[in-house]
Amino acid sequence: MVSFRFPFSFSQPPKPKPINSTASNFSIRSFSAACSVAFVAGGAGIAAAGIALSQNSSTKPSLLDNALNYLISPRPWLNRNSFSPTFGSMSLSDSSAPVTEPTTGMSFPSVLNDTQRLLGVGLRKKSILGLKNIRVYAFGVYADDEDIKKYLSDNHEKLSGSELKEKELKEDIMESDIRMSIRIQIVYGKLKIKAVRSAFEQSIADRLKKFGGGDNKELLQRFASQFKDEYKLPRGSIIDLSKDRGYVLRTTIDGTEVGSIESKLLCRSILDLYIGEEPFDQKAKQDIEQSLVSLLQNQT
Repeated sequence: MVSFRFPFSFSQPPKPKPINSTASNFSIRSFSAACSVAFVAGGAGIAAAGIALSQNSSTKPSLLDNALNYLISPRPWLNRNSFSPTFGSMSLSDSSAPVTEPTTGMSFPSVLNDTQRLLGVGLRKKSILGLKNIRVYAFGVYADDEDIKKYLSDNHEKLSGSELKEKELKEDIMESDIRMSIRIQIVYGKLKIKAVRSAFEQSIADRLKKFGGGDNKELLQRFASQFKDEYKLPRGSIIDLSKDRGYVLRTTIDGTEVGSIESKLLCRSILDLYIGEEPFDQKAKQDIEQSLVSLLQNQT
C-alpha cells in the first residue's frame, strides 16, 4: 500500500469559506481520477499529475518539471513490440529474445559470441534397435553477420528470392571462411560422453571420407580424443563446436575449451551433419537456409 508523506505541514485557515459546488465536484472528480491513475500506474501517474499542475503555473519550469517530463516522454528503444521475426531486418542488438527448440524446451540465445546470429534450431534423435527414438540433444546453428556479408552477399546479391532458395547456399557457407558455431544442449540425462565420442566418430568418419577421399583416421582420432571420460554430460550440458577464421575448429564443454584443430575438411564435415544433404534434422536445415536467404535479401 502506497503512502505519501510530506516534510512540512499545511497551516489551517481560521475560518473555512463556502466553496462553489460546481468547482467542488470538478475538483473531487479530478482528485479521484488522479488517485486512480497513481494507483494503477505508480510513478507514471504522479508524473502526469505533476505536469498538469506545472501547466497551470506561470512560473518558469523547474528541475522537477523537467524530470517529470522526461518520465512520461515516449522512449522508442523501450518498445517491446519492435521485435521482428525477419532475421535480416534487425540488428544483432535487437535480437535479444532467446529461441526455444519446441520439442525439448531447450533455450538458445539469439546471439552468440557477440557477432554470431542464430539461424535455426533442431533436434538430434537416435533410434534404438529400430523401436524407439531417443531425444539426444537439441542444437542451434549460428553464423557471423559480417562474414555473411563479406563472403555471401557479393555472390548472391543480384538473385531474386526464388533463385536464392534454389541456389545451394549451404555449399558456399560450408566452403567459405565464415565464423560459425554449433551449440549442442544435452537432452538425454543418461548420456555418457563415451557415447558422444562414438557417435561423432561414426558420423564424421563418413563425411571425412566423402569430402576428403580417404579415411583420415588421424584427423578423426584427434577430434574424438577431445571428449575424455572425465567430462560429465548431465541434462542441460552445453557443447560448442565453433569454426573460427582460418578453418580452426574449437571445442568447448560447459564453457571450458577442450581442444582446437585447424582443418577445413573437419569444419566442413561437422557442418554437413546439420546443413548437408542428409542432416540430423531436415526441418532445421530448411529453417537455416531460409534465414540465410532473408539475411542476404535484407543486406542488399
